[in-house]
Amino acid sequence: MTQADLFQELKSLGMPVAYDHFESTPEDPAPPPPFITYQFSYSNDLLADNQNYLDIENFQIELYTAKKEPATEKKVQEKLKELRLPYSKVEAWLDDEKLFQIIYEIQLIGG
Repeated sequence: MTQADLFQELKSLGMPVAYDHFESTPEDPAPPPPFITYQFSYSNDLLADNQNYLDIENFQIELYTAKKEPATEKKVQEKLKELRLPYSKVEAWLDDEKLFQIIYEIQLIGG
């Protein structure tokens, strides 16, 4: 799966999606929650014969909600399971933004 494929799959959830952040202007403000951002975190390539043998890219998918929304989280998790993308999950309350942030860490292998 490529990063472009990941973007399309996240869009299929029916929420606004952006790489890293939404550009907010007076004419085009950032969307209200729930929304998703995603970004590359780091690579963890498989090395063999003194070269990068297999690309392994680690991404963070971040779900933002105004209140705790287990059904929305489940929707994201079911999509990741459908795509056979194992994930780990971390949750935080962002007091300054008054938003819940759910971070899913995934790996794209060979993309």
